[in-house]
Amino acid sequence: MPGIAIPLRPSLWFFVALILSACGHGDPYYDADKPHHTLEGFRNTTQLAPNGGRHFWRWQWERRIEGLPKPPVAGYPVVASVAPDLNFLQRKHEQPTVTWVNHSTLLVRLGGLNILTDPIWSERASPVGFLGPKRHAAPGIAFDALPRIDAVVVSHNHYDHLDADTVDRLHARFGEALRFYVPLGLKPWFAERGIDQVSELDWWDEARLGPLRLVFTPVQHWSQRTLWNRNETLWGGWWLEADGKRFFFAGDTGYSDDFKTIHSRLGSPHLAAIPVGTYEPRWFMARHHVAPDEAIRIHQDLGARQSLGIHWGTFELSDESLDRPPQDFLAARTAAEVAPEAFFLLRHGESRRFGQD
Repeated sequence: MPGIAIPLRPSLWFFVALILSACGHGDPYYDADKPHHTLEGFRNTTQLAPNGGRHFWRWQWERRIEGLPKPPVAGYPVVASVAPDLNFLQRKHEQPTVTWVNHSTLLVRLGGLNILTDPIWSERASPVGFLGPKRHAAPGIAFDALPRIDAVVVSHNHYDHLDADTVDRLHARFGEALRFYVPLGLKPWFAERGIDQVSELDWWDEARLGPLRLVFTPVQHWSQRTLWNRNETLWGGWWLEADGKRFFFAGDTGYSDDFKTIHSRLGSPHLAAIPVGTYEPRWFMARHHVAPDEAIRIHQDLGARQSLGIHWGTFELSDESLDRPPQDFLAARTAAEVAPEAFFLLRHGESRRFGQD
């Protein structure tokens, strides 16, 4: 009807499919002994749900009339990049190393294995190639330059974390030698793509791959990939441990006491990857995305020896401009009196060794 439609930029249309509430189909994974299981799907340990459809439309209306997000400050580099040390990445070595590819995609070297987190090499974080958030920075490692990948861990099914084209490319290149570790409920999605080397985990479940121990942990978030599957698959973080070295990947999360629980059950990670972007407006985002000051609290709750800020500088997914997260992060780190070497940002393609006692 003329006069009442709210035109959205193409990059925002995919959010409609993610946030609009829809009818549930019941939870085939339901376990009455687990509080995060319900008959309709999964829920957070705090039982807080993210804002729903009417809140989404309020957000879209407000950002439209306020002209958000604002463009980056002229001349300010959104995120710098560096040529990756491909010779080092291709060599066999036991030194734990992390390389920031982009967004929440990290190449982790641990226990002599190469692990990718939430891999995305596509141009858009979207179910289609012509609409949805478009990348503003190239991946720090070209796909064809990747070393052998032994494992992929997936935190949840949102399009900027579970990218179908990238999954297909990884499977085509590495075949059955590559194993995927995914939240409860996602194994059928992989089976439909002809991928059988998949381990599906509930919160606190563990898996082994050679010397690598993987534990799937709770975080405060949600899942949805279509109009009809809200919270029908689980979400979470990944604890990776080998040879006494510990790495934690938080995926996407709001702030909760889950990180204190992770610390009490699993100890202190040598390195934690914590999101520091996609946090405005707080009234809408707070339940499922942390702001930089909350990322600092997570670092402290985990007792992490070091932390790395991720989930910024690649896709425009919220109201803050792409150059805001590093500025707000540096201010929050200073206010909390956290040392720069204890919680840092990397450039795309940059590697950092960790776990050196």
